[in-house]
Amino acid sequence: MRIDIVTIFPEMFEGVINNSILGRARREGLVEINLIDFRAYSNNKHNTVDDTPYGGGGGMVLKPEPIFSAVEELTGSVRAGTVEVEGGEAPATARPRVILTCPQGEVFSQAKALDFASEEHLVIIAGHYEGYDERIRQYLVTDEISIGDYVLTGGEIPAMVIVDSVTRLLPGVLGNDTSAVLDSFREGLLEYPHYTRPAEFRGWKVPDVLLSGHHGNVERWRRKESFRRTLVRRPDLLQGRELSKEDRKLLDEVMREENQTN
Repeated sequence: MRIDIVTIFPEMFEGVINNSILGRARREGLVEINLIDFRAYSNNKHNTVDDTPYGGGGGMVLKPEPIFSAVEELTGSVRAGTVEVEGGEAPATARPRVILTCPQGEVFSQAKALDFASEEHLVIIAGHYEGYDERIRQYLVTDEISIGDYVLTGGEIPAMVIVDSVTRLLPGVLGNDTSAVLDSFREGLLEYPHYTRPAEFRGWKVPDVLLSGHHGNVERWRRKESFRRTLVRRPDLLQGRELSKEDRKLLDEVMREENQTN
């Protein structure tokens, strides 16, 4: 996968993309991550990329020209509906996804990360200041993404979140390919508790089933505890969920046990 991050603060990303799992994935050629400073695409000698809003008001608004020019160079097209190819145009499905980080966007989720991970090329626009010229939303981007209902100083941190969550889903990045499969939210459930050595620490013991060596019982315990954690912490994730007969049985057991405890 190739990920291009369009930003005026590329230095903010260096520590994130050059260390830990992301850094190793880049070094091993599993993902290509490029940082593009869209100040370089400004059409004035001062490299200005923002201006005051029409109609008045506080703050500065990012101008369309630098961002359009940067993304056009990266994707080969300014137009949101088509891409230019030899002999004409191709449908938008051939065009890389262009993601705008903004508070008004769709709230980012594991499902969206999986969606993005299936692409070969992502362009992420990390804005700053008061906001974007609306024509960027209307005619350039394919996706608008928010990471939550709160305000940040810019789109750089949301861009980092997207890059991290998407990259770890790529084949070979985590080393153990089952790790991403078992993540919280992958199935719409929270992940079960984890334990490691020692088997007893300050009087707190690892559940006996995990020491039993019986793989079937271990898997059943993990599935049940995943339902328990979801029921207690995020019951909204269970609303309207279709369950198999075995899952329904496990959830009923958890509900009875939790009712008795409370």
